[in-house]
Amino acid sequence: MPGLSFHIGKADELKGKDYDVVILGAGPAGLTAAIYAGRGKLNTLAVEKEAIGGEAASTDWIDNFPGFPDGVGGVDLSEKMEKQARRFGASILYGDVKDLDLRSQPKTMLVNGEPVTAKTVIIATGTHPKELGVPGEKELKGRGVSYCATCDAPFFKDKDIAVIGGGNSGLQESLFLLKYVKSIKVIEFLPRLTAEPILQDKVLENKNVEAMPYHRLVSINGKEKVTSITVENRSTKDTFDIKVGGVFVYVGLDPNTDFLNGTVKLNKWGFIEVSQDMETDIPGVFAAGDVRDTRVRQVATAVGDGAHAAVVALKFIEDLD
Repeated sequence: MPGLSFHIGKADELKGKDYDVVILGAGPAGLTAAIYAGRGKLNTLAVEKEAIGGEAASTDWIDNFPGFPDGVGGVDLSEKMEKQARRFGASILYGDVKDLDLRSQPKTMLVNGEPVTAKTVIIATGTHPKELGVPGEKELKGRGVSYCATCDAPFFKDKDIAVIGGGNSGLQESLFLLKYVKSIKVIEFLPRLTAEPILQDKVLENKNVEAMPYHRLVSINGKEKVTSITVENRSTKDTFDIKVGGVFVYVGLDPNTDFLNGTVKLNKWGFIEVSQDMETDIPGVFAAGDVRDTRVRQVATAVGDGAHAAVVALKFIEDLD
């Protein structure tokens, strides 16, 4: 099933070959780093592979970002951050980074096939939704299985659907889905939903939402499209089918670090380990936002990481020069 694109604004051309800082990723952490680096008069390039704004751009409504008492749309917030970064001179480019050599000084890489150097690199590549690995998930991905409500909700108008995961992401996206779907079954593996109480109240006050804690998704069923799911009651071990026309999966996040090929130190889950100053184990290489080893992954914390990494990168360049 096709998804919507969140490319915001117009991508820049590659304006040079030598940069003070190259930022990998243009989500909240990367865009904030670009704002601070640009204000610091650094020659700054941010490279984004997917969508400017990252996961924030695919979130319908952000209710807890400071300065927006009534909340703010994810795309709207991302667009404002992008415009601010550009105002301070940062270039933002869509594309791939390959042949990355972080241990050289300057750092070298290919950006869309063109050689680029950087005195410092800030890795802010974020995360992507974790897959369940159950039968039918891979086969029916894009044909009723989705990981992005904002992208795909209109395709499920007036359908009964299941949301897998009762955490903040699952319930936040359920609120958006309720604008389109007929009903939602929220399947949660743990004995209780783990989302913030205010989110639980907002979602469960709708009569067409049923929470099913302590249940396990066994399989997603259908041939050409999703027709049902098989669920196990973890208390009784009984299994049964639920007819649904779609399944939205929110069971956690995996870091976008495969492209690093082990060049920086990662924890056992693949997140980048950093110091209190966002420094990796390689001088001049920093990490910010959801891609780093942290207990809290929020837009607000990603913004703080991006600012911190850019300020320390500026100091590194001053010492280098």
